[in-house]
Amino acid sequence: MGEEHIAVRKVQEALPDAIQSIGTFRDETWIVVARERLLDVCKFLKEDPELAFDFLSFVCGVDYYPSQPRFEVVYQLYSTKHHHRFRVKTKVPEDDPKVPSVVTIWPTADWHERETYDLFGIEFQGHPDLRRILLPADWVGHPLRKDYPLRGPERSS
Repeated sequence: MGEEHIAVRKVQEALPDAIQSIGTFRDETWIVVARERLLDVCKFLKEDPELAFDFLSFVCGVDYYPSQPRFEVVYQLYSTKHHHRFRVKTKVPEDDPKVPSVVTIWPTADWHERETYDLFGIEFQGHPDLRRILLPADWVGHPLRKDYPLRGPERSS
């Protein structure tokens, strides 16, 4: 059994109501967790000594437009102690595009969450400085959304 499967089993045992689904592709396993349990799962994955996912490689958004829930936030984790990877995902509805910030668990999430906010419009609640990071503050819309105009927002001249 791979390390990824150990993480799934341990989360199932510790937080039995948190996992909504489990997937594997090309020997990479992930879990989809309930948005309201995201912080509990992330904290557990970092603090459990057998898992020790102490490094957050990235946070990114995915737009499944027109499907609902429309968005997904993906967290790629790595354990520098055990040298294994794991992915956590959470679904985010279009009418309430918010997830809790994981900056208090992995400080490196700061810029990743800002980038996802900037490009997808997903709000990370509890983020210490949630503002655009790539686009000007007055930019209209979120360019990685699939319904974003191909030529960008209309600007008055």
